[in-house]
Amino acid sequence: MEKCFNIAGPCFPDEHYMLPALERLPGIMRIVEQRSYFVLHAARQSGKTTALLALVKEINAKGEMNALYFTVETVQRFTDPRDGIPKIVESMRNAVLRHPIFKDLVRDPDSSIPALLPPPRGLDVKALLAMLSEHSKKPLAVFFDEVDCLSDDTLVTFLRQLRDGYITRDTSPFPSSIALVGMRDIRDYKARIRPDGQTLGDASPFNIIKRDLTIPNFGRDDVARLYAQHTEATGQVFCDGVVDRVYEYTRGQPWLVNALAEECVENIHAYRYDEPVTVDDIATAKETIIRARGTHVDSLMERLKEPRVRRIVEPVILGKERGMPVNDDDYRYVLDLGLLRENENRVLVPGNSMYAEIILRYLSNDEQVYFYSKYEKPFWLKPDGSLDMPALMAEFQRFWRENSGADHEVYGYNEATPHLVLMGYLQRVVNGGGRIAREMALGSKRLDLCVEFGKFRYAVELKMKRNFSPTESPAQLVGYLDHLKLPEGWMAIFDDDALKSWDEKIYTRDEVVDGKTIHFIGL
Repeated sequence: MEKCFNIAGPCFPDEHYMLPALERLPGIMRIVEQRSYFVLHAARQSGKTTALLALVKEINAKGEMNALYFTVETVQRFTDPRDGIPKIVESMRNAVLRHPIFKDLVRDPDSSIPALLPPPRGLDVKALLAMLSEHSKKPLAVFFDEVDCLSDDTLVTFLRQLRDGYITRDTSPFPSSIALVGMRDIRDYKARIRPDGQTLGDASPFNIIKRDLTIPNFGRDDVARLYAQHTEATGQVFCDGVVDRVYEYTRGQPWLVNALAEECVENIHAYRYDEPVTVDDIATAKETIIRARGTHVDSLMERLKEPRVRRIVEPVILGKERGMPVNDDDYRYVLDLGLLRENENRVLVPGNSMYAEIILRYLSNDEQVYFYSKYEKPFWLKPDGSLDMPALMAEFQRFWRENSGADHEVYGYNEATPHLVLMGYLQRVVNGGGRIAREMALGSKRLDLCVEFGKFRYAVELKMKRNFSPTESPAQLVGYLDHLKLPEGWMAIFDDDALKSWDEKIYTRDEVVDGKTIHFIGL
């Protein structure tokens, strides 16, 4: 069977190119063998379920313990435990009936259903786990996937039943190890069921958790090893620079790493393995994935609408100097989603450059659609194929003067609206002929854009007037221009002072700073 790069569900060694699943979770077997209860969390489609299934298989193969995998994803809409707990029990029971380690159960001759597992009426999670542990005859490890799908009192009741079984497991049968697995860490479970600082009392369901683990992204060498499997199997070569470019775009996010390769192999080259995959192919694949808005991208975009996500993401877009405390639950939640990360200087930045594009292009999408209908003829193109940036900026000044008071609803990102409108405008210009690289970070006081069109590049810095320092701001842009090796750049400065007239706000002036020409665009 020919293997492929997987972008749908867990990976299986016989079907997909993959790295050893448990390699990314060193020491997890020891945690299980120590009879520990723990949390495993990581961003969506980062390999959690793949790792769980591999762990269950390895535990059962060793023969010293029995292991079971359950998912509670189908119970997410049941907030009342009177409905939710029976649904969890039913889902667990159905999974057990299919599991090979219980194939020798004595069956009821009339119903051919294991006598150990009566219908879920009257059973709860604790009772079912006790039954399974009693029958197992070996220590039992149980892994609950998608636990963060559980809602409200169903989640509380579920966790309390695990705690009740845990504290009496020396005298009554109960799993020796349980893992709660999902996108969120234990802090977020607490935040969701203890609104406004309410306490759950002494019997907290969280005081049985020994460890809180996460799965890291791939490293650069991991990407190379994964792609080498395809080369070895098919002979198709990934050219020099491809792995570095993929890591630059993704920072090793597993789904993105696989999706870029899949797009190149299956669509761009259509399985023509004699054609090498180039750096340009990766750039084309990135654009296709972002525009296609597949399940992974759509999931991220929907998260941007959540108030708690907006509360953290908007300051990063604006480059606000003051950030959230690192122990803030919303701050940790956005990190757990993978949307943002802390860089080596503990500064909050997008999780990777593809996510940066996804965030800003999604939030500015309505503006892009508007500008598509408004400008049918590309007035911004010069005969040599370059962009007429002065004309572009002058036209945006005219538009902003006439329309800035209009209702630009961007999912509540009101403070960032000026930035998003200008980005929607520029995205309309480059679509089909270029791209925009975006750099944003909490505390930077700005948003940097590199507009690439054909062989030409243009640096644009976006700032709010209230954050503008005449001595500091040009120096920041000059540094960006040095980095890009460009002689000139544009600084768009939005002024939201309602007492000023438009004649005061709208201006264009040029200034040479350290040998670089800075075009100041007042808005």
